[in-house]
Amino acid sequence: MRRTLSAAGFALALSAAASPAVAACDVKGAQIEEAIAAKSELRADQNTQLVRDLRTLRDAAIVLETYKFPGECENLLGIAKSLLANPSKTIEQGGDTDEDKADSLSEAREPKDAAGSTKAK
Repeated sequence: MRRTLSAAGFALALSAAASPAVAACDVKGAQIEEAIAAKSELRADQNTQLVRDLRTLRDAAIVLETYKFPGECENLLGIAKSLLANPSKTIEQGGDTDEDKADSLSEAREPKDAAGSTKAK
């Protein structure tokens, strides 16, 4: 009985060692930058914000992968890929054009000190 268990354990260890390591989140393999370069619609001046957003999503996926959140990283890459799959529709959907909201989001991106005031650059 003991020999059977050790043989089963050995077989399990061997199969685990033989299977290739699967990348948890393949940001490079998603080829976001290559897809951006390949889409002529995205090179137009009016679409610079969309391109910036796609690169931000890619960078966020890198951060998630670095901090060991592979599932969230894959979700983010999936969103970026779906936006890239049909750039015309994505551009048509557009983002929020509320300038006040854009200003508040821009302000939220600024580094703050402990008192909550914006740090000088």
